[in-house]
Amino acid sequence: MSHNAPAVDAALKRFEGLYPETIELSLGRIEAALEALGRPQDRLPPVIHVAGTNGKGSTCAYLRAMAEAAGLSVHVFSSPHLVRFNERIRLAGKLVEDEALIGYLDRTFEAVKGHPITHFEATTAAALLAFSEVEADLLILEVGLGGRFDATNVIDQPLLSVITPVDYDHKQFLGTDLAKIAGEKAGIIKAGRPVVSAIQARVCGDVIAAEADRHGAPLSVLAFDDVERMPEKIALPGTHQRYNAALAGLAMRHLEGFDISDAAIEAGASNAIWPARLQKLGSGPVTALAAGAEVWLDGGHNPHAGSAIATLLKEWGGRTVLVSAMMASKDHTGFFHAFQGAAEAVFTCPNAPGHAGAKPEALAEVARSQLPEAQACKSFNEAMRAAAATQPARILICGSLYLAGDVLAWNEEVPI
Repeated sequence: MSHNAPAVDAALKRFEGLYPETIELSLGRIEAALEALGRPQDRLPPVIHVAGTNGKGSTCAYLRAMAEAAGLSVHVFSSPHLVRFNERIRLAGKLVEDEALIGYLDRTFEAVKGHPITHFEATTAAALLAFSEVEADLLILEVGLGGRFDATNVIDQPLLSVITPVDYDHKQFLGTDLAKIAGEKAGIIKAGRPVVSAIQARVCGDVIAAEADRHGAPLSVLAFDDVERMPEKIALPGTHQRYNAALAGLAMRHLEGFDISDAAIEAGASNAIWPARLQKLGSGPVTALAAGAEVWLDGGHNPHAGSAIATLLKEWGGRTVLVSAMMASKDHTGFFHAFQGAAEAVFTCPNAPGHAGAKPEALAEVARSQLPEAQACKSFNEAMRAAAATQPARILICGSLYLAGDVLAWNEEVPI
C-alpha cells in the first residue's frame, strides 16, 4: 500500500520497467546516469558511507543526531522507507518536500530515459542530485544492498567509511559464504580513507582488515571501552543499540576536519530517533486492537536482528506474543528460532501488498516448529485481535519493514 502523494507515486512509477531486473548489482548503469546529470557525486558535502547487514539505519540515526548536536547541518540517504518515499532523502535535517522531490525525479528521468537502469539506481541518482544542490556540512550515505556494487558506491573519496555488523541476509544476491558477504560490504573501503568497523565475527573482521590493508585505509575497530563511554541511557532500547551508538561515536571521533565534542556524542546517543526499531506505539487505531497490552514495533527480519530483539524481551520479562509477516525470501526458521524462550506464540498475517510476502499459513508452519504456538490469520487486524486474546504483557509486531511502514501509517505515526 502506497502512502506517497499521488504525484510522487506517478513520478516514481516512470522508472519501473527501464530495466528487466528489480536488483542487479552493478555500478555501470548508475555511473552512466550520473554522467548524464553532470556528475553530482563530485559536488557533495563530505560523505560518511555506511555499509553492513544489521544496524545500518540505527547507526546512521545516531551519526545524524551526534552531528546535529555539534551544530552541523546533515543530509541523510537511507532505504527502504517506511511510510513515504520522502524518508529516503533528508536535506539539511528535513525530509525532502513533495514538490522538490518530484523535480529531482523528473530531471533524473529525462537524463536516463531510454537507458537501462533499476528503480533503486535511478532514485539514488536523484538523491545524489538533490544532495549536490542543497548546502550541508555532511552527508550520511547508507548502502542499499551489499556494498561493492551498490548504487551508493560511486563516492571516490568518502570522509569516512563505516561497516556495521556483518551477517547473512539477501542470500539470493550476496550468497551464503560469510567471508564473501563481508568482502562485498568491505567494497566501500577506498584508498587511503579511514574506516571504522563494528565488532565482527572473526571471519568478517579478517576480511575487512585485509581489504583495509590492501587499500592503505586506516582501520579502527570498535572496542568495549568505546561502548562503556556511552551514556547510561541511550535513545533506542537494547544492548545492540548501545553498540550501534558506540560505533557512531567512534566514527564521530575519526572525522577529519571536524571537532565533535564528547558532549555532542553523548547528546546524540541520548536523543536519536529511528522509527520501527523497538518502537513503542502510542495511542491509535493499531494499539486499540491490543486490548490493553503494550504494542511494540520492530522491522528486524533476519536471525541476527531476531536475536538482538529476543535478548531484550528476556530482560524485560512478562509474556510476549508476536504478530509477524515476512518476505518469502527471508530465513523464517532462523528468525523464529531466535525467539525461543522470549515469545510464547506467533500470529502470522499477509505482508504489505506488492512485496512477495510469505503466505501466513507457510510462515505459521515454520514458526510452529520453533515456538510453542503459531496461528495463521487472514489479515493484520485478525492477527492483532488473536494476539490480544491471549492476554500478553506485550505484542511485538515484527519480521518486515514493509509491514512496519503500514503499521505506522495505520496508527497515524508517520515519520517526520
